[in-house]
Amino acid sequence: MTDAVQALQAALVAALGSHPVLAEELNGIFDGPPPRTAFPYVSIGEGLSSDWSTKTALGREIRIGLTIWDDGETATRLHQLSGHAEDAVAALPRDIAGWRIASCVFVRSMVARNPASAWAVLVEYRVRMLAI
Repeated sequence: MTDAVQALQAALVAALGSHPVLAEELNGIFDGPPPRTAFPYVSIGEGLSSDWSTKTALGREIRIGLTIWDDGETATRLHQLSGHAEDAVAALPRDIAGWRIASCVFVRSMVARNPASAWAVLVEYRVRMLAI
């Protein structure tokens, strides 16, 4: 059985990469910070996993964040990309690599900018999954 976090990360990469706007606009989707990539791009966090098992099934609750990076003068494009990313996550298939997503809930988002660098928006989700 595939690890739940790895299965979720792979599903997120596929969902973001197949979204028509994101596929056109992003220069990459990575499961961690990339060494050198042109903006905009997405990095997917490692995920914090905890037990969400039932009496009859193995389960995981995963807190995972997507960080979208952009070097625009304003956060306008970043907000647009964030909205498209939320749409892509909402459209995740429910069955992924040995797991069934029971719920996928938006937790929070935060936009920040390093004055000497790029904008970033962190979008965090709580995903509850059961092994199938």
